[in-house]
Amino acid sequence: MRALPRLMSAPNGARRTKADHPALPMTDDELVETSKRCVAAGADGLHLHLRDAQGVHLLDAGRYRALLERLESDLPDTYLQVTSESAGRYEAEAQRAMMRKLKPRYVSVALREIVRQPTDWPAAHAFYDWAAEEGVEIQHILYSPQEVQGFVIATENGHIPGKHHLIQLVRGTYADGSLNAFALSEYLDELKRAEGQTFDWMVCAFGADETASLVEAARLGGKARVGFENSFHNADGSVATDNAERVREVDTALKQLQVMAS
Repeated sequence: MRALPRLMSAPNGARRTKADHPALPMTDDELVETSKRCVAAGADGLHLHLRDAQGVHLLDAGRYRALLERLESDLPDTYLQVTSESAGRYEAEAQRAMMRKLKPRYVSVALREIVRQPTDWPAAHAFYDWAAEEGVEIQHILYSPQEVQGFVIATENGHIPGKHHLIQLVRGTYADGSLNAFALSEYLDELKRAEGQTFDWMVCAFGADETASLVEAARLGGKARVGFENSFHNADGSVATDNAERVREVDTALKQLQVMAS
């Protein structure tokens, strides 16, 4: 299993549009150009969302395949992760079907979307087994310490196979930014309860505290995901010109942290 990238860029997400920020990429062409600039600014991974002609979140295996081929050609060493996010538009069956058709190397999957009620576990278990057998590397998205607890239980009871897992810890929300966000330590305390399991974990953070949250994650041994999906704001409160500016600021902060630790 490939390690998560040190610094992943999430340039658009499923919900925000150019009405929120004019530099948010919506078309595939815009996403390719933004991705190139983000990698040049210091990102070594990309988290990719598609949009349809009306700018609405889209899960489409054919479109994803074409986009990945373009990016693999232009950015051959970059970790290219697609999303399976429902964004209120897709049911778990459709999400799983897209992933089975695409068979991506790297994909993010929210546990709470694949298992919405206890009766979803048989289909979810079969999907997680399929992914492990096919070499589809899942980064499990967990939105709260309680979800981390549930994930740990699922690994211990065999519903999610494997002894090493890729994790995305989400701090804050679209609506409230970093207001009332759980402390990172609360997520990590739940991960520490897992016996015989190891984790490669990353943080994304909504709101103006994005940079500070990502630096804290790196200080505690995690990775960072930055971009307009979660925040437009630099550490000083200013609005970034584009995604590359956000990548550049966080990349600089992570390098400074590394120097201080050495």
